[in-house]
Amino acid sequence: MPLQKFLFRPGINKEGTAYSNEGGWFDSNLVRFRKGLPEKIGGWVKSSINSFQGTGRALHPWVSLNGTRFLSLGTTFKYYVLDGDVYYDITPIRSTDLNVTTFAATSGSAVITATDTGHGAVVNDFVTISNAVTLGSGGNITAAVLNQEHQITGVPTANTYTFTASATANGSDTGNGGGATDAAYQINVGLDVYVESTGWGAGTWGEGTFGSATALSETGQLRLWSHDNFGEDLVINPRFGSVYYWDTSGGTSSRAVELSALSGANLTPTKALQVLVSDIDRHVVCFGADPLNTGGTARTGTLDPMFIAWSDQENVAEWEPKATNTAGSFRLSAGSTIVGAIRAKQETLIWTDTSLYSMTFIGQPFTFSLNLVNEGVGLLGPNAKVNTPKGLFWMDKKGFYTYNGSIQEIPCSVLDYVFSDFNQGQSYQDFAFVNKAFDEVGWFYCSANETVVDRYVVYNYEENLWAIGTLSRTCWADEGVFSDPKATSSSSAIGYLYNHETGNDDDGVPMTNVFIESSDFDIDPAGEDFQFINRVIPDIQFTGTGNTGSNGQTINVVLKRRNFPGEELTTAVTSTCTSVTTKIDTRIRGRQAVLRIESDDDGESSTTSGVGFRVGAMRLNFRPDGRR
Repeated sequence: MPLQKFLFRPGINKEGTAYSNEGGWFDSNLVRFRKGLPEKIGGWVKSSINSFQGTGRALHPWVSLNGTRFLSLGTTFKYYVLDGDVYYDITPIRSTDLNVTTFAATSGSAVITATDTGHGAVVNDFVTISNAVTLGSGGNITAAVLNQEHQITGVPTANTYTFTASATANGSDTGNGGGATDAAYQINVGLDVYVESTGWGAGTWGEGTFGSATALSETGQLRLWSHDNFGEDLVINPRFGSVYYWDTSGGTSSRAVELSALSGANLTPTKALQVLVSDIDRHVVCFGADPLNTGGTARTGTLDPMFIAWSDQENVAEWEPKATNTAGSFRLSAGSTIVGAIRAKQETLIWTDTSLYSMTFIGQPFTFSLNLVNEGVGLLGPNAKVNTPKGLFWMDKKGFYTYNGSIQEIPCSVLDYVFSDFNQGQSYQDFAFVNKAFDEVGWFYCSANETVVDRYVVYNYEENLWAIGTLSRTCWADEGVFSDPKATSSSSAIGYLYNHETGNDDDGVPMTNVFIESSDFDIDPAGEDFQFINRVIPDIQFTGTGNTGSNGQTINVVLKRRNFPGEELTTAVTSTCTSVTTKIDTRIRGRQAVLRIESDDDGESSTTSGVGFRVGAMRLNFRPDGRR
C-alpha cells in the first residue's frame, strides 16, 4: 500500500473514547496548538536569583511616574515590591509593643521563648525585635542575635511565642532579659491551603473547642491578595483582612499602612474580601466590606460578604457618604458571598457564588448603577477570571465562560477530563491566566488528590482549541510592563519568580515528559484486518538553540498498538528522530495504532538542551499482514 498521510485534527479531545476520536489528538503535556499544529511550549528561567518567603498568590506589574518598573507580589507570608532583582518587604505592621518583651533561653538550644502579654501572633508570623540586650553575661544570645526579624515557630500561650535564633544558647544565656525590648509584629500570615470556615481545622491552632464553628477570618483562611493602583501608589488587601496603602514616593524602605492611618481618613473599611480601583472615575471599591453601624458613626468591624462600599472620587481616605461627595455603598441580594470582581469594558463585573452583576459608573447622586446579568453562573474562585483581548473569561464549578457584553458558555473538548479529576475543596487556589502572544487563556488547578496546584488547561481563543498538561504555578502576570510573562512556583515556604516563554528549557535544564499523543486510528481502513506498519516518514520542525543534525536535537517517535478498544495499549516502537532523519523503519502489527511524539522519558539529554519541536503531517506505510 502507498504511504498514508496523518495530519491529525488540532486540539485535545477527551470527551469521547480514544477510538471514537479517530483522526484527532487525545492527550498532551507541555504542548500547545498554533496555526493548527502542535508544538512544545516555551521554556522558563528564574527572573531573579533571589527567592521570596511563602507561596506566591498575586502578581501586579506597574510603572511609577518616574518610569521605574515595579512588580508587586503577595505571598502566604508577606507582601513584596520587586525593584530590579531585589524583593523589598513592605508587609504592613499589625502592632508594635514597646518596652515589654522579655526572653528566655535554654542551654544547648537555639529556641528562644519570648513573653509579651496578648501578642496576637500565630505560627509563621514575623516579628522584628529591637533594643534588646545580650542575655546573661558572655553568652551566645547577644543583642545582635536578638535584634533582627524572626519567624515565629510556636505559640504555646496567648502571652508567649518561640523562634529559632541564629546561635545556640550556653549556660550563661539562661534566664530572662531584654526588659526594654520593642517588638514590631507584621500582619498575621494566612494558610497555604483552603479550609472551610467552620468546624475542626478552621482558624489558628488551638482556637476554640473541638468542632466549634469559627467566623471567616484573615488568619484562618487561604491567603489571597488583591491589589490595584491608585495613581502610582498601591491599594492592597489580604482577603478577609484590612485594606492597606503603599505610597511609592516613600520608597521601597517604607511599609504599607492601613487606610485608617492616612491623613484625613474617615470611616475607612476595616475588612474586605477584595479591593479594586474603578476605571476612569477612580473610586476605591471594597467588595465584601464591613458596613457602617446604625448611627453611621463607625464601621461595625464585622465583614458582610455581600456588602460593597466605595470611597469618595479621587480620595482614598474618605469613605463617609455625604451630600457633598460620591462615597457610598450597597448590598447584593443574589447569592451568599462575593467571590470576585474585575474591571471590564466600561463596567465592573462582580460574581457571587451563584450570580453575575454589572456595576457601572453613572455619576451623582447614585454614583454607580447595579444590574443582575445572570443568576445561575458563578465563579469557581476569586482568581478564576481574567481579561483578554477577546473579552473576559472565567471558570465556574461546571464549565468555562466568556463575556463580551453577554455571557456565552465555551464548548470544551476536555471538560469531563478536568472536572472529573478536580479538587473542588481547593478551588480558591485555582487561577486564570492569559498569554496574549499565543492567543491563550488558561487555568491552573489542583487535581483531585492534590492540595497544591499541579495541572493546567489552556484554551486558544482564536482557534477554539484546548490543551492540557501538568505544571505547578501559583500566580501569573502576562507580558506588558515586562517583556515576558511571569509566574511563581513555591516549595517548602521558599518561592521563585520565573520568566516564561523564554527558550525551550526548564530553568537551564531540559524539560521532562513533553508529549503529544493521538487517538487510536485504524491501521486497516475498514478496521477489520490486521495490518503491518513498516515505515514512518517524520515531519518534525525543530526550533531552539540546540545543535542540529544527527548529533543535535532529538525527540522520540513512538508507535503503540492494540487489536481491540478494550485492550491495553502496547508500545511497539520507540525511535529517535533528529532534524536530518528521513525515515524510521518499524515492525508493528495490529488493528489500531497510536502515534506519540515525545521528549525522552528521562528528559532530553544534555546535548539536546534547548530543543523545541513542531509536528506536521506524519506519513506511515501500511501493508496487509496475517493474524499470526
